[in-house]
Amino acid sequence: MTEKTNYRCVPSLQQFYSGGAVTLSSDGTFLACACNEKITIVNFIDASIKATLEGDSELVTSLAISPDDRFLFSASHSRLIRVWDLESFKCIRSWKGHEGPVMVMACHSSGGLLATGGADRTVQVWDVDGGFCTHFFKGHKGIITSMIFHSDPNIQHLVSGSEDATVRVWDLNKKKCISVLDKHFSAVTSLAISVDTHVLLTSGRDKVVNLWNLKNYTFTMTVPTFEMVETVCIVTPGSDLAACGTSNELCTDPTPTYFLTAGERGIVRIWSSQGGACLYKQKTSDATICSDEEESRRGFIYSVVLPKNHGLLCVTSDQQFLYYNSTQDAEGTFQLNLYRRLVGYNEEIVDLKFLDEEENFLAVATNLEQIRVYDLSSMSCSYVLVGHTDIVLCLDTCASIHGATLVVTGSKDNNVRLWDTETRNCIGIGTGHTGAVGAVAFSKKTRNFFVSGSSDRTLKIWTLDGLPEDGQQVNLKTRAVVAAHDKDINSLAVSPNDSLLCSGSQDRTACIWKLPNLSLVVTLKGHKRGIWSVEFSPVDPCVLTSSGDTTIKIWSISDGACLKTFEGHTSSVLRASFLSRGTQLVSSGADGLVKLWTARTAECVATYDKHDDKVWALAVGKKTEMLATGGGDAVINLWHDSTAADKEEVFRKEEEEVLRCQDMENAIADEDYVKAVKSAIELHRPHKLYKLFELLVSKGILDDTTKITFKTLEKGEILVLLEYIREWNTKIKFCEVALRIFLRIMTMYPPKKILEIKGAIEIIQGIVPYSQRHSTRIDRISRNIYILDYILHGMSKIEPDRSLLEYKNTKTNDVLPTTNNNEKSDLKISSKKRKSDMSGADEKSKDALPTTNNVEKLDIKISSKKRKSNMSGADKKSKDVLSTANNHEKSDKELVKKKKIKYVRC
Repeated sequence: MTEKTNYRCVPSLQQFYSGGAVTLSSDGTFLACACNEKITIVNFIDASIKATLEGDSELVTSLAISPDDRFLFSASHSRLIRVWDLESFKCIRSWKGHEGPVMVMACHSSGGLLATGGADRTVQVWDVDGGFCTHFFKGHKGIITSMIFHSDPNIQHLVSGSEDATVRVWDLNKKKCISVLDKHFSAVTSLAISVDTHVLLTSGRDKVVNLWNLKNYTFTMTVPTFEMVETVCIVTPGSDLAACGTSNELCTDPTPTYFLTAGERGIVRIWSSQGGACLYKQKTSDATICSDEEESRRGFIYSVVLPKNHGLLCVTSDQQFLYYNSTQDAEGTFQLNLYRRLVGYNEEIVDLKFLDEEENFLAVATNLEQIRVYDLSSMSCSYVLVGHTDIVLCLDTCASIHGATLVVTGSKDNNVRLWDTETRNCIGIGTGHTGAVGAVAFSKKTRNFFVSGSSDRTLKIWTLDGLPEDGQQVNLKTRAVVAAHDKDINSLAVSPNDSLLCSGSQDRTACIWKLPNLSLVVTLKGHKRGIWSVEFSPVDPCVLTSSGDTTIKIWSISDGACLKTFEGHTSSVLRASFLSRGTQLVSSGADGLVKLWTARTAECVATYDKHDDKVWALAVGKKTEMLATGGGDAVINLWHDSTAADKEEVFRKEEEEVLRCQDMENAIADEDYVKAVKSAIELHRPHKLYKLFELLVSKGILDDTTKITFKTLEKGEILVLLEYIREWNTKIKFCEVALRIFLRIMTMYPPKKILEIKGAIEIIQGIVPYSQRHSTRIDRISRNIYILDYILHGMSKIEPDRSLLEYKNTKTNDVLPTTNNNEKSDLKISSKKRKSDMSGADEKSKDALPTTNNVEKLDIKISSKKRKSNMSGADKKSKDVLSTANNHEKSDKELVKKKKIKYVRC
């Protein structure tokens, strides 16, 4: 088995209803529920939360949905009335009008008027679009409990019921009360109008339903229900629920009014207006979860007939949503069948385990005296195991040798119970513990016994032999009993071969016992706090323990030595289990974390934070190794192994990225720079993007390319580009290109659009300081360039004035005769004189005149020496340069005199 590297969490069961206000959409697709100070929009089919609307930190008191399902109206204890848009899930309007909390709401069929009744005993009607009050009615002497508009849009009447046991009819046109209906003797809880708009039904806690004629508001009849009615609903003629009237012999009226009632007993009854006959009554209540004692019952607080013949929805006072549909058997007998149960609030999850071999069901123990079994495909509560009289603390499951799935539970009532999931009945009860049963564990191999541990510090082995096949409840018998620990026993585990038992206790020790006589083998000591869970390895002779000292330890069974210690949790480790055939383990703690570990290296592979409170329960599927966790936040999370999926996803992304990178390179080769820049931004390649911008700057086409590219960028891509610019701008080497791009962005997009980008202002604030630093640096360099120019200009003053020398050479040539021979002689003499002046050598060859070629060579040498002296003149002092120039001038004058003498002699 390959090791897991990651798990993916699926929030399967979340808290969405805490009691109180609830309303159904007109098309029956979603529910709006009050969840403390929040409002949850719940999908009708699978109870998944579509949206959560944040409240005003006060409990929600009433809810209403407009007929077109566009708006949701809510009110809370803060007296604030809010209008929510159900498309964007945003509050579009809010106001205050009542002096007390708004207890009930009703929306007109047109959707333009909203009626509210409050604890201040007033009824107010509001214009939804304008948000102003159109009608203000006083007259009730108690809190308004129910309200309904007349179903005929042409009749502008509003009917309200109150705790003063009266029903008042308000005329919106005349703006006054036109009738008072006072046949009730207790609070009026519900109002309903028949389909033909001729009959008004009112129900109350005086255990009756009154019928009134809507034409003249006269009393018609009273129907006794013998229970406090919380909801009365009209049954539409021709619907599936109305089929009970056609099959009933008591109903002879061709056009009777059918209605149903639900109340404190949790039983649905269907009635007919003809003689007030009860056409149908449920035999047992699906909301009753305990004994027959009156105070332990859970009644209905809200009922509504679902549209499109989808049945009936009833809400219980313990936050359960029960869905019924109607059927008829072969004999034509009408029945209401419960086909779905959704739980809005589970309280604290104490323990949970997977059921059956396919692991399609999950048994959950909460802070209640019942066990709820959930279908993992729809996360609806399939059935409830009822029998304990106090909170269930622990449970375990197994498949019996006969193929049936068994569940064993331990409770604060000091008893253990054995359940058959097929019959959903308790088939065995074990008594004998004197304290709360906090741990139970089934046999792993033979599956013919289970073990229980209690706060009375004892262990008991219960045999499953001799259970009756007819499903009758029997008293379970014990094989062995031992006083095991000095404090409460928190956890039990049976070895895979049923030869050993391990128990963990609050006394900081774990003990290994030999089965079936419960003789002590070894005591594991080393934890500094109480031990919360224990488990045997599926392949190795070792035991896993987790403790309140924030550590997990693996112990050797042979000598009780601690083999490994896992540290990483910051609070008590409440559960720990082996994975991947003992090579890995998973743990959950009071810090709300779930951790995945490698047993060989004792390293934490992954940490998941999906709970807001202590994670009390952890279950591992034996077949799929799927995880289920639950805790104090009343949330159940399912975890699926995503190792293979993650690898495939990484490979797919890498392959896709390679293809896109190749497309980008092809675009660069084809000089399609618009596509290349767009691809570089999408692929998050800042270095490649900078090189592209640098290339565009060198080619001079930056503005044209960015003008086309930036028009197609989304807000997120603009933000990414700004982040790149901020990074480039921090370095001198890249700042020029970065600022060019930044200038282009700021000129293309208006400031309003840039302000709409979340985080853009912070990035721009990071670009400005570096830009100012670059500007300061450029100014400083410009000033230094002026100093360099000044130095170079000063250096040109100390060089020899070549123009003067050229002028004197020209003058000398004019004085010499034009005869070629004489000219050559003069040049020879002049060259000799210059050479003697520059080198200081003896003039041995004054009288011997060189030939023409020699003279030319000598002149070339002299001129090269002059150039060399001029090039190196910068290293000499100015005085030496001036003296050299004067010497040359004197020698030229003497040479001219000699030439004249020579010419005279000739």
